[in-house]
Amino acid sequence: MKWIIVVALIAVLGALASAGVFMLRKTDDTRQRDMRMARALALRVALSVALFLFILLAWKMGWISPRGIPAGA
Repeated sequence: MKWIIVVALIAVLGALASAGVFMLRKTDDTRQRDMRMARALALRVALSVALFLFILLAWKMGWISPRGIPAGA
């Protein structure tokens, strides 16, 4: 279960990094650059929402449980 969450977080960071690369890359066709950047950012948002919903589903199904921070340890 932890691996799925870690892989999803890495995918979110990868989409964010690719959007940054598209933003900083100098090209003659700025419209295509903007479209690629917007698509990468939309993918990042979709992955984040999917990860959040997956965590909620996993908690509801009992696959994961909240442990909290130990107080006074």
